Amino acid sequence: MAGSDVLVTTSWFVIAALIAWTVSPRVDQVEPGLGGFKYIAGFAFAVVLYLSVLLHEASHAYMARHYGFDVSSITLHFLGGATQIEGEARTPKQEFLIAVVGPLTSLAVGAAALGLWFVTPDGLLLMAVEGLAGANLIVGFLNLVPGLPLDGGRVLKAGVWRLTGDRLRGTIAAAWVGRLVAVAALAWPLLQEKVLGTPPDIFDVFLAGMIALFLWSAASSALASAQARGSLPALVARRLARRALAVPADLPLAEAVRRAKEARAGSLITVTSGGSPVGLVSEAALVATPEERRPWVAVSTVARSLEPGMSLPAEIEGEELVRAMTVTPAHEYLLVEQDGSIYGVLSAADVERAFQEARSRR
Repeated sequence: MAGSDVLVTTSWFVIAALIAWTVSPRVDQVEPGLGGFKYIAGFAFAVVLYLSVLLHEASHAYMARHYGFDVSSITLHFLGGATQIEGEARTPKQEFLIAVVGPLTSLAVGAAALGLWFVTPDGLLLMAVEGLAGANLIVGFLNLVPGLPLDGGRVLKAGVWRLTGDRLRGTIAAAWVGRLVAVAALAWPLLQEKVLGTPPDIFDVFLAGMIALFLWSAASSALASAQARGSLPALVARRLARRALAVPADLPLAEAVRRAKEARAGSLITVTSGGSPVGLVSEAALVATPEERRPWVAVSTVARSLEPGMSLPAEIEGEELVRAMTVTPAHEYLLVEQDGSIYGVLSAADVERAFQEARSRR
């Protein structure tokens, strides 16, 4: 749907069965004498309800595709649905529109079903239209609650981002509100009787706990991710690079180490006779090589051949740097200038250390 795969988790069948069981007494009232078929009618209502959830998620997918993002899948699960959008909104406007279109779709479906309620004859069809209207109106309004991971949280994120010019500040604000919403969901059974006039049963308490756990976990994950990404500006490859010394691949390791100390270089690069880099000396392999063996082994024995992705521009930094290191995992990377000249070597350990230090200061 919307050009994406639609996945249904096993948890959906659990909630569908719960819906069928919950509405079966109402089916008995509307259409007496169905016997066991009342559960089939309840299951059919669950399918119709989740088709409206699918429309909600498809609207997110359509809007994301409108802005050029790939949407890999739409998943239906226990608590509704999720749309897997590749990449992030580039502007607050994109964030706002991709988020708000979902709740607006649910409200539109609810309003349409409410309109049909006035012209639908009594019976199971009226019961389905009635339930569809109520469920979608509730889903639409609840999704506008301004806390992550709800769509309203992304709307709040877009608003804070627009006001401050800081995407991460918007995420952090929406994540904290999401945590507050989780606490409110957990406390709902305590207020249910005062608000609705009906005491909560064990199912109400269980559902409130599940929703609160889901909201808290997702909001906390978004908060942790935003805080981690706030440390990424400290990751500047040029600033973290070690001075490198180029040596012939067949040079004895002991001589290479001596030259590196003399030149105060922190890394070694093996090069061809023409000066082209072919390998990066592994610091771990160098340390593991006993000093008495170093005069008898070539530098190339402790060097990793330069593979695609191990040569990075010296100007790379932040998220782009982390993404490049994730795509091509290595202990060391060669940094080159725009003209192709060697700037230095970037150690993954140095990047990790800088990241941890930046996080500790936040």
